[in-house]
Parts: sequence; C-alpha cells; structure tokens
Amino acid sequence: MSLKERWLLPEGIDELMPQQAAQLEMLRRNLLDRMQSWGYQLVFPPLVEYLDSLLTGTGKALDLQTFKLTDQMSGRLLGIRADMTPQVARIAAHNLRDHDDVLRLCYIGNVLHTLPQGQGTSRNPIQLGAEIYGHAGPESDMEILQLMIEMLTTAGLNPELLLDIGHVGIYRGLAQDSGLSAEQEQDLFLVLQRKALPEIETLLTEYKLSTDHHSMLLALAELNGGSDVLQQAKQVLNKASQPVQQALETLQIVADLIATRLPNVVINFDLAELRGYHYHTGVVFAAYQTGSSNAIALGGRYDDIGKDFGHAQPATGFSLDLKAIANHFVSDGENKPVTSVEWSDDDAQKQKIEQLRSQGEVVIYQLPDSK
Repeated sequence: MSLKERWLLPEGIDELMPQQAAQLEMLRRNLLDRMQSWGYQLVFPPLVEYLDSLLTGTGKALDLQTFKLTDQMSGRLLGIRADMTPQVARIAAHNLRDHDDVLRLCYIGNVLHTLPQGQGTSRNPIQLGAEIYGHAGPESDMEILQLMIEMLTTAGLNPELLLDIGHVGIYRGLAQDSGLSAEQEQDLFLVLQRKALPEIETLLTEYKLSTDHHSMLLALAELNGGSDVLQQAKQVLNKASQPVQQALETLQIVADLIATRLPNVVINFDLAELRGYHYHTGVVFAAYQTGSSNAIALGGRYDDIGKDFGHAQPATGFSLDLKAIANHFVSDGENKPVTSVEWSDDDAQKQKIEQLRSQGEVVIYQLPDSK
C-alpha cells in the first residue's frame, strides 16, 4: 500500500469525527438511561466468541455475515459478532437462568458485518437493543414496540414515523396447511418478499394446490394496509388452520393496544412481511422514516430462543443502529464555549479550573510555545 493510500478505510467501514462522536455519545447516555428507567438491565457481551456458540440457535442465520478467525490460545474458530441478540439470549439462558420472573435486558456495542446489509449502510454499526424474556403474550410485544418508539422519539426522530407489522406464523401456518415442501416454502418465501404477483401465481400453479390454499397464499401479497386489513384477512383466510387464526388474533390484540398506547404512530400491517422468517416465531416489526426504504429499527418475537443453550423461554425484542440514528442529525456547528487559561502551577487557579469543569464548562490550558 502506498503512503497516499494508508489513510483509506475498507469499503463500508467508517469512523466518527468529534461532532458526530459527541452526538452519538449523548444519544447513548440518554437512551440507556431511558431503557434502565423501564427496568431493563444493561449487559455487555464480548466482541468475539467461539464460533459454534456464536452461531447457535438464531445465530445460524448470521453465518455469512460473521468474520471468522482462529484463536491462537485454543486453536478453535472464533467469530466476531455480527449481531448481539444471540449473545444476549445466551446470557439470559445460561448466566441468568435462575431468574424466575420476567427478565428485561438491554445492550449496546459494536458489531461487524462481512457485507453491508443495505445500500450505503455501514459494516461496523453500533447496535443498541432490548429484550424481554419469560413472557409469551402480546403485552410484551407491545411493551417492546412502545420502548422502541420511545427510543426513536427520544433520539429526535418523532416526525413521520411509520411502523410496519407482520406475523411470520401466518405464512408458516399456510405453508404447512398446503403441504409445501421445505424447498417450495423457501422459493415461495423469496417471491413473497418481492410481492411479485405473476411469479407467485406461477409457483402456486406449479405446486397444484387446492383452490382454497392457492387463493389464501396468493392473497398474502396484497394483505397490507391499516388495521382494517386484519378484518379483511380474517375473511380471506377464514379456512386456514387454528395457528393462522391465532396469529391473526394476536395481531388484532396488538392493533388495539397500539391504538391506545401509540395513537400518533402511523401503522401498516403487512401479512407478507417475513423479515427474520427463519428464526422469528411471531409478531415482527420495523420502523421507517417517510421517504426511506431502510428500516431505522426492527425486531420481533423469537420464542424458545434459549433452547440451544439449555433453557428455552419466550422472548421478544428490538434493535437499532445507533450510528445511523446519530447520522440523521445535522450538526449546527455550535460547540460549548471554551475557556482558555495560561499554563500555571498556581493552586488557586487549579481549584477554579476544577470547579468550572465540575460544572460542565470546558477549560483548556494554553500550552507553552503553542500557537
């Protein structure tokens, strides 16, 4: 590498300058304080773990996003975390498994991705999130939704927030009812994500499903909109199995709770929203700002998450990239006033400087022979 190129960072890896770093640190303090005021206890998982532990359970989906290296002490493969959620699940299942009540945990830390998750996104985000363990009802889903929205509004992103909500149990139940093979389920899943109706129709015709199963799976791509879409879904999917009906009922309960607890947030229910389909088990959700296709926060339910660590329990949570949130703010260029004093060993001056600094003032010494 030439001398002129040594300052370059790898593609997708970024750093924060003083004003950005100050903004992010202020957000970090405010958001952590707020989560702790809700009863969420802070944990700090390690940056690296043994790979077989890091990719256990829900972490299996992170294999391609995880950087791997060899531990020089044990010879075993290590992974640099790409997501802190599986690590927090391990802590909850193993270190805190004797906690009999509902357990609330929050976390923040750097994660590293082998590839960016979206156009223009960072490969070294700072992940902040919260999880509830030990409660399986829609009330805990609602609490996590409320907390997520409060984190975004506390960060100053209140205007024009859109909350997109789905339930993976609906597609999973319909696929099972229809007798789809694992390969067929995956192929249909991919085209549903694109809402490509001609491709969906073609696949369903190839599968030679019954008329009812064909029509219900086809309808998923267009079942999206306000809370009224749930009533429409109950009619369109009225011949679906009990698990599908229970998923619709859960979404209705969540819709009613949102109407009471988050009346100012715009809600969109999308029954083809299957983010995290291979590890989520229930309600899934994402928050967007108007005009942006990238989610600024996301989460959902993943029951039995601790099973692979010997302690299965229901769980729901959310996460966001704090660095991306901080980048939404345009700096006004204003800094705290700085008091400059001459270099001196005068005790009275030292005491005065300490007093000013303890009050939050910025005081710097004029170093000898400096400009």
